Amino acid sequence: MANAGTKNRPLSPHLQIWKWGPHMFVSILHRVTGDGMAFAGLGVLLWWLGALAGGPASYATFQWAMTTPIGYLVLVGISWAFFSHMCSGLRHLVLDTGAGYELNTNKSWALVCPIAGVLLTIAFWAILLLR
Repeated sequence: MANAGTKNRPLSPHLQIWKWGPHMFVSILHRVTGDGMAFAGLGVLLWWLGALAGGPASYATFQWAMTTPIGYLVLVGISWAFFSHMCSGLRHLVLDTGAGYELNTNKSWALVCPIAGVLLTIAFWAILLLR
């Protein structure tokens, strides 16, 4: 009896039906960067706090590791995730107000978000390294 009413119900859309666009990419990127900051960022933060509490030798080890090429890659990746997540979060904030749902506006903002994340990351590291 439970299946009697489900025969004519519409199916939920799935990925093969939707046409991929920049807004979908930015939405997925928002989730990926949030997870990246939660896992990698939290790991680096806890290591840094542990190194601070561990004394000068412990902090010197952390400082050495973060100034190797792999360490810089991790730090640049975390900062890129932060800025990309922030830009797409601001986009979602505007969408939550009911604005920006027009197709061209939505597409434009979706294209600007990843570019702005990269540019803000470059500016951040330029300021850090060139001061």
